Formats: sequence, C-alpha cells, structure tokens
Amino acid sequence: MILTCRYAPYVPQREPPHAPGPGSDHVPDNGSVTGPKQAPGPRADDRPPPRHRDLRLAVDRASPVPLYFQLARQLEAAIESGTLAPGSLLGNEIELAARLGLSRPTVRQAIQSLVDKGLLVRRRGVGTQVVHSHVARPLELSSLYDDLLAAGQHPSTRVLQNARGPAPAAVAAALGLPESCQVAVVHRLRLTHGEPMAYLCNYLPCDLLEPATPELEATGLYALMRHHGITLHSAEQTVGARAATAEESRLLAEPAGAALLTMQRTTYDDRGRAIEFGSHLYRASRYTFEFRLLVRA
Repeated sequence: MILTCRYAPYVPQREPPHAPGPGSDHVPDNGSVTGPKQAPGPRADDRPPPRHRDLRLAVDRASPVPLYFQLARQLEAAIESGTLAPGSLLGNEIELAARLGLSRPTVRQAIQSLVDKGLLVRRRGVGTQVVHSHVARPLELSSLYDDLLAAGQHPSTRVLQNARGPAPAAVAAALGLPESCQVAVVHRLRLTHGEPMAYLCNYLPCDLLEPATPELEATGLYALMRHHGITLHSAEQTVGARAATAEESRLLAEPAGAALLTMQRTTYDDRGRAIEFGSHLYRASRYTFEFRLLVRA
C-alpha cells in the first residue's frame, strides 16, 4: 500500500534536548588521586551491562487492559525515553514477576512482545538486554535529525556524496527544472547511537543552496535551510515499502532483501517554489510513521 499526504510545517512546543556533538567542549574529569594506589578496577569492556532493578513499574489490576500489555508499554516507554539505555539489562523474569506480583508467563509475554518489536534481545549467559529504541515519527514537516534529537536519540550524519550532478527526470519534474539541469546532490546516512537508521538522498536547486559537507555533518538539512534564510512552508509526501538492494542492505546493516520504508518528499517555500526533493529509505525494523486520522464531518 502507498499512502500520499500533504501537510504544513510542524512548530515544536518545546526546545528539544541538546546532545553534545563531536565538537563539544566537555572534558571528562579523570580525578587525579594522591596517596596509596588502589587495585585497578575492571576495564570498561569487562564490566557487565547496567541493571535497572530500581526501574519504577506498576500494574493496575482493576484495568481492563491485559497485565502483560501494561508492563510491555511501561518498558517500551522507558526504552524510548532513555531510562533504559541500549545495553541495559532488565533482570530475569523471576525478578520482575516477584517485584510486580505477576506470574512468570505474564512477564514472559510482555518481554517477548518487545523482543518481537526489536527493542529487547535475549542473550544466553547475559539475560534480556535493551537493543535500542524504535523511532516513531509523526507525519509532519520536520527533519529526521530534529525528530531524533527531540527523542533523545543522539543523531549523527555520515555524508556519502555532496556534489553537483544532473537531475534525474523525476527530480527535475518535482523541482520544476529542465531535465538534466545541474542540482546539488546530497546522499547521507543518518545514525543514532552509532547505528544506521536511514539512507537519505536529497536534491536542491543550485541557485538556492549548495551546503558544505561540515554543515551537513553538524545538523539537519531543514535547520541548515532555515539558517540560510529559506522559509519552509509545505510539502507533498509519498510513503511506501520495498525490499532492500544488496548495497542498501550493506549501508543500513540489514539482511539482504530486508523490508525498508520508503519516502519521497517535495518541499515548498513560502512563495510556492519547490526547494527540495528527497528520496529516503528507513529501516522498517527500527522505524515507523505515525498517522492521526479524523472522521470527516
């Protein structure tokens, strides 16, 4: 199924949390110590993953919502908020069942539902471990970089291509340019927690903006466009799905032929000019689009 939608810009209601980037001035305090030397502690690689026995969980037995689902939603919320960071251990089913007064099958069902979503993994000899949060993105005119930053996901960017090139026919048509006209071609890999999330291909008219690679590595494309005085007004977007090619699987660290979400978007400024065409691929195992549907009166 392919869904096509039109929408206007999203105005955030709060300032997204700032994540220190590669150029941050923060320097860790190594704590110089005088006096008798202490035995060296375990190396970082040897330390066991952190456990979260102090995680606040509760279930409402009077609620019609199944107990396993209540527990699963609370654990999922803790993962998405960063309370349960990637690599954290949940503890075993016996511990959770005893803390909440639930049966082991109920706890097992809750955990399995998050394993099926790709948020948790069972590791022999280690336990149940948080993999990473699943990004759920509302369909609004915002950039993936800003959405990930607001969700506390610490995004980073790897620029794969940034050069002029002839516009393919579909791109030229979307931007209202002559076929084979020169455009700025930007291919990027968006990562979160060091793991690839999306492969982004964007095309911009050369007389509008030709971003520098360091700029693209430091922030999102829409933030960069706003910085250069470009006003984003609206966009047309098509969402679909297909299997990954061998190269796409390699870039996104997915198995060959894995399902990918696709998105094509044409963005317009406040004068109605097409200012950007994007063709993006997202890992379906890590990413979803959210829709809000209303009954038309």
